[in-house]
Amino acid sequence: MMNSANGMMSASSSSATAQSPALKTYFKTPDGRYKLHYEKTHPSGLLHYAHGKTVTQVTLAHLKDKPTPSTPAAAPSSFSASSGVRSAAARLLGGSNGSRSFVGGNGGSKSVSGNGRVGSLGSSSSSNSMATTNFDGKGAYLVFNVGDAIFISDLNSQDKDPIKSIHFSNSNPVCHAFDQDAKDGHDLLIGLHSGDVYSLSLRQQLQDVGKKLVGAQHYNKDGSVNNSRCTSVAWVPGGDGAFVVAHTDGNLYVYEKSKDGAGDTSFPVVRDQMQFSVAHARYSKSNPVARWHICQGSINSIAFSTDGTYLATVGRDGYLRVFDYSKELIICGGKSYYGALLCCAWSMDGKYILTGGEDDLVQVWSMEDRKVVAWGEGHNSWVSGVAFDSYWSSPNSEGTGETIMYRFGSVGQDTQLLLWDLEMDEIVVPLRRCPPGGSPSYSAGNQSSHWDNVCPVGTLQPAPSMRDIPKITPLVSHRVHNEPLSGLIYTQESVLTVCRDGHIKSWMRPGMAESQSNNTETSSSSSLKEKPLFSSKIVSSSYKL
Repeated sequence: MMNSANGMMSASSSSATAQSPALKTYFKTPDGRYKLHYEKTHPSGLLHYAHGKTVTQVTLAHLKDKPTPSTPAAAPSSFSASSGVRSAAARLLGGSNGSRSFVGGNGGSKSVSGNGRVGSLGSSSSSNSMATTNFDGKGAYLVFNVGDAIFISDLNSQDKDPIKSIHFSNSNPVCHAFDQDAKDGHDLLIGLHSGDVYSLSLRQQLQDVGKKLVGAQHYNKDGSVNNSRCTSVAWVPGGDGAFVVAHTDGNLYVYEKSKDGAGDTSFPVVRDQMQFSVAHARYSKSNPVARWHICQGSINSIAFSTDGTYLATVGRDGYLRVFDYSKELIICGGKSYYGALLCCAWSMDGKYILTGGEDDLVQVWSMEDRKVVAWGEGHNSWVSGVAFDSYWSSPNSEGTGETIMYRFGSVGQDTQLLLWDLEMDEIVVPLRRCPPGGSPSYSAGNQSSHWDNVCPVGTLQPAPSMRDIPKITPLVSHRVHNEPLSGLIYTQESVLTVCRDGHIKSWMRPGMAESQSNNTETSSSSSLKEKPLFSSKIVSSSYKL
């Protein structure tokens, strides 16, 4: 297990890079070869010290084709004309004193003075003009942060450099999230190191040639509500513009982007740092509308179940917590084997949660059993990202109404991408254990009712003995970058990996290259299912706790 601090890991990884062998451009799986398709990165002129204190995260954004507004179309602006827009945006970045302010002048949801100008697509690099006059307002894009900037790349382009950059003068962006179902155009959230949060229209940023935010809404300005670093932001699925922001002080805030936030945004002092508590704003116009105190110490990552019913959080204290979001109740949770938990992810059906962290392990949580049902060993350092492959389909599950196998991936600071398969039939639910005062029972009949009888809703469990939990081993382990990894994303055609320094690689799935060369349209409607699935051989545990 790696116990060193981030700075030490970064230094050691740099020295290891000079001695490491060349990276392979493919890796083999039982399904076939994954091949390196392309790479994305930040402009080459970006100095290393500019992003040394931030870790790159990546968000996949799909823009839908929407009807054009009924307002009269203005002539495309030139670079000289757009400079005025950039200057105006820069001036307005220092906006109002409230917890939310409008940035820019051409497209905020309540900005009536917008000029409606659409310029040619601007480049983030001075070496390339990359002017694109035929931006159609739809497509798939990668949004990633490096240093004091957000970069946007076209997912389907072979170009390595981004097509757009947005620079922040007040603080570095550290997290972001996209809502493809947003109704008013503001579909992108960006959280900053200072605690500030912006919501904005991705399409509007792409249409502007400047390097400043355009038409953005500013929340928690200058840390007026909470001045600790943002760690994770997320749109509430089906929440009609509601979103949540997690901070390093253990608090999570609920916002509604439709509110101006002109009222009092203060909350009472947290009485017990160790206990979960919820406080609501005193006035109906206030924004944020609620504060959830989750834990003592940082909330490292948050994730909603697909339907928005449950919210999972992982933190510095090593606990996974699962909440019923609408009821504001903690449902279940448990502790890592060692150190902090750093990442979490839901299966598409909401039945399982992945976690990873400083114990170098991956854990699989069952919502039905409300406990760990498998743990995976394979990383040699902290696990920094986990994700289910919702596009992968097991041959055994075809024609059945139930998912019997899931596939997921994990990345770590050991620069490795691991693919895992978990077969439901190979998981034997172990003897139930709970805190003192309860009595264990076996999994039989109605599992949930048995568990309710011994461990009430809201119980946070200690780490179970490893000898009692099935152990899984990775299907594939491949070194994909020279630097520590920070995340991964699955798409229909590939798996994307990103390292902490802002380099992204796309690994094309087996058979996709041939399919695309034969018929691009057929590729886009591939038979891969939009549902979670996964498999890994269960082996006897070698650890005893």
